[in-house]
Parts: sequence; structure tokens; C-alpha cells
Amino acid sequence: MNTCLGIELGSTRIKAVSIDGSFRPVSSGDYTWASRFEDGVWTYPLEEVWTGLRAAVSKVEDRESIAAMGVSAMMHGYLAFDEDWELLTPFRTWQNTMTGPAAAELTERFGFNIPQRWSIAHLYQAVLNGEEHVPRIAHITTLAGYVHHMLTGVDAVGVGEASGMFPIDSAALDYDAGMLARFDALPKVKDLPWKLRDLLPEVLAAGRPAGTLTESGAALLGGLLPPGIPFAPAEGDAGTGMTATNAVAPRT
Repeated sequence: MNTCLGIELGSTRIKAVSIDGSFRPVSSGDYTWASRFEDGVWTYPLEEVWTGLRAAVSKVEDRESIAAMGVSAMMHGYLAFDEDWELLTPFRTWQNTMTGPAAAELTERFGFNIPQRWSIAHLYQAVLNGEEHVPRIAHITTLAGYVHHMLTGVDAVGVGEASGMFPIDSAALDYDAGMLARFDALPKVKDLPWKLRDLLPEVLAAGRPAGTLTESGAALLGGLLPPGIPFAPAEGDAGTGMTATNAVAPRT
């Protein structure tokens, strides 16, 4: 029997759940964690991501039958990396309310509501603050996007997850091109050594192939799963929550 493995990094628990072809749960494991308030920022240490994932996956009893898998996690927030994927500043979670000026300015310039928790608000606030790491950014992503990249080598997220990073053009199923151009033209942004689109992960629709578990990714999981397992695009907890509660079923 082939099964599929879902990994979810929530605010209080990291979960790993396998399901069969009829979408019935087969086996599961979890790990309890909590955010920390350090230097004025709500954060999680990325080292604990891997401790928690190994603990959760180790409790899944049907690991030898996993035929596909995917990652979801708490949405929004800010993870900024250099070109070698070295973290430039501690993970800033959705819980932080430090991006008010950036969110307000972007909302006005875009004519589109930008909440404080969105990744673009965190990035622009770092620009407004003149933070040292900003010129060295090569990648920004979410927690799900980070885990997906580390496991597969693919810098991509699902369209639902991407919609908590930057506004999406629902016809193109990609970031809104006009708003990308407006962001790059902002006075405090235009002279930076990057364009926003180059920092953001690729957007993938549901059902698109999103890479396979690499040897280095399998090693991060402690060898609990073999390389080669195909992945779905990484998603956020809004989509997984709606699916789990049947809020996306017909007539709901």
C-alpha cells in the first residue's frame, strides 16, 4: 500500500501524518515547540525545525511505503538568506507587529491591503530601517518554503503560500507584475543590488511537480526516508486548515 506523507510546522506542534489512497490517516507523529521572544522579535531557531521534524517523522510507522510528500507551515513572516542560503537575520514569524510603517505605505502605493505579517511588509520594513543585511539578500521565503528547499533543492512555494508573501495575479497564478515594478521603483529600494522578483520563490499551482527528496534532504531527516520521494508544492496553513475542515468542499 502506497501512502502520502504530510508535514506541518504549526505554531505549537510539528506534525507528520501519512494517509492512504482513500485519504484515511494511517500513522502520525508530532513534536511540541514554541516561539521565543528574543531581542524584540518572536522567532523559532531553525535548528529546532530539524530536531522536530526528525522526532515527528520517526513516529510514522509506514515510512517504507511513502510514495509522495509535501510540507506546510505557519504562513507569512520573514526568512532572508544570502546566495549560499545562509540565514542573514533570525526568523521573524507572523506573530511580530513591527512592520506598521511598511505595511501602511505599501497598502497605499499598491491600492491593495498589505497586512503587517506578510513577507513583503517585513522586507520593506527592513529596508526602511536601513538594516545591514538588506543589500546581501539573495532569497526570501517562508518557513514552508525553507523546509521544502532544504529537502528538495527547489526554491518554490504553492500559490496559496505565495499569496502571503506578495500579492498574486489570480489570472497569471504568479506575483502581480505591476506591483513588483512599483516596489522596485520605491525611492529606498531602487538603488539596492537586487530586484524583488529575483528574491522570491517560484510560484507553483497545486498538482505541479515540486522536486524530490535529495540525498542531503534525506540526511537532514536523519535517514528516516529514502531519497527520490516526489514532493507537492509547499503550502501554508490557510490552505491546509481549509482542507482539514472541509471548507473547500463543494457548496461550502
